[in-house]
Amino acid sequence: MNGSFSIRAILADIPGRSQYPVTLQVSAGKIVSVLREIPVPGEVLPFLLPGFVDSHVHIESSLLAPSEFARLAVLHGTVATISDPHEIANVCGMDGVEFMIRNGQSVPFKFYFGAPSCVPATVFETAGAELDSAAVEQLLDRPEIRYLSEMMNFPGVLQGDPEVLKKISAARQRGKPVDGHAPGLRGEQAALYARPVKLPAEAGGGPVISTDHECFTAEEALDKLKTGMKILIREGSAAKNFEALIGLLNDWPSQIMFCSDDKHPDSLLEGHINQLCARAVKKGADLYKVLQAACMNPVQHYGLELGQLRPGDPADFILLKDLKDFVVLKTFIGGELVAEENKSYIKRQAIEPVNNFCCTPKQVKDFELKGMSSREKITANWLVTDGDKQLAIPVIQAIDGQLITNRISARVGEHEEILQPDRPGDILKIAVINRYRDAPAATAFINGFGLKKGALASSVAHDSHNIVAVGVDDESLCRAVNLVIAEKGGLSAVCGQHEMILPLPLAGLMSDQDAFEIAAAYTAIDRMTKEEMGSVLRSPFMTLSFMALLVIPHLKLSDKGLFDGDRFCFI
Repeated sequence: MNGSFSIRAILADIPGRSQYPVTLQVSAGKIVSVLREIPVPGEVLPFLLPGFVDSHVHIESSLLAPSEFARLAVLHGTVATISDPHEIANVCGMDGVEFMIRNGQSVPFKFYFGAPSCVPATVFETAGAELDSAAVEQLLDRPEIRYLSEMMNFPGVLQGDPEVLKKISAARQRGKPVDGHAPGLRGEQAALYARPVKLPAEAGGGPVISTDHECFTAEEALDKLKTGMKILIREGSAAKNFEALIGLLNDWPSQIMFCSDDKHPDSLLEGHINQLCARAVKKGADLYKVLQAACMNPVQHYGLELGQLRPGDPADFILLKDLKDFVVLKTFIGGELVAEENKSYIKRQAIEPVNNFCCTPKQVKDFELKGMSSREKITANWLVTDGDKQLAIPVIQAIDGQLITNRISARVGEHEEILQPDRPGDILKIAVINRYRDAPAATAFINGFGLKKGALASSVAHDSHNIVAVGVDDESLCRAVNLVIAEKGGLSAVCGQHEMILPLPLAGLMSDQDAFEIAAAYTAIDRMTKEEMGSVLRSPFMTLSFMALLVIPHLKLSDKGLFDGDRFCFI
């Protein structure tokens, strides 16, 4: 159904805040007419909407190539994404961005990619590539690149770093929006981030950095809304800010959008932006403001060539059973039926290989964390008590549903030669291993995973995507890490004699296999971490992937060491 056809449905007129029956006429992929009709008593019609837009997502975090991501997303009425290829850029540089663009163009789905602004994200980790301001300008000159991706180097913005300002200026000179990333910034700092003093204000008084998807509280989001920034309400597989932020939609409907940021294949199979719409309506949010956030605001903000059900628009639209549960019946992109009643019509595509993975297998002794002398402990900012000769060491505390971590302390014997995890106390070992060359492993302790047995490892480790692993002992850690190394990327779990590996041959981030099969494989390995190994997290692998994300406070681990995200320095 991609030639000429007509559909009779109830139009949810978002600008007009009303619903009425229409006949929609489509020809050659365009909307020809939307004719208002007289209601017919007893007639049951589907509801007609513009398609949903994910306003900020890293496709790589779905573990799927763009062409396979599209096959799942259309099931839920998503027709377009604002996609930051930051993850693969950190691994493969420009070649990685090129891969995402080419693969995305192979299917009837609207991927709008950005130019990664922070590759590498920091100088405190080893990445596989670097994109300087000249490379960013080169990307921004391409029509496929629609915006400057999230500016995570908020200290650089606040301090007026010349390289950071060059990237921002390059986007503005080309009339392309600049996405933000400023977790925890409030008040004056938020205002200075939105409107850097060394850059002139936008025409019309808008902010220079125009969005933020990292707000953890409504108070933080409100400070940024007052600067004119758009706030993206995020609900991914790990970071979940919907409950904290949805109340802002009522008073700020033109400045709110929905996004997933990072979404694993099992949860993408279950739902996408449609789930946020359903939750918002059930919480009492105004229906038309919800639809404005899901369907209209991203199109207007990024200037997308995406249909809004007007004559002459591309025929991008969806049909829903109702406007309560948001069950999608059909999805059309460019007049083509791409999904119908939970069946995807997007065909599988051949996927070219791309990777950057050079480390060799590890030994158990590589994961040992040796005790320090008293002088070394004090120098390293570890706390020694006077009374019982016990040592309080800094520990990362993972928080379910958040990217932010806490810094807590755990006590171990001061004179222990090899420091051991405290399994009953949920103080486990975490390790980050350089995947780009052989180097010593960085090790520390972590709380919050709840593992009782074994270890899990992943080559998806934001933002540089070295190997990150958590386990109850060094032997399990070593086995889990070596499974990933053997596949040159993947997710692994080890519990006694039971081992599982989900290979990710595309940059160590994505599979080249069928989306539905990968969703099932991920579900199986996720179940193992919970049922056999005891993890208490909703998404252990997604949470694990953020434990090396240095730009999110408070305490993280890179391949170079334990990092204080508040002071931006190593402990």
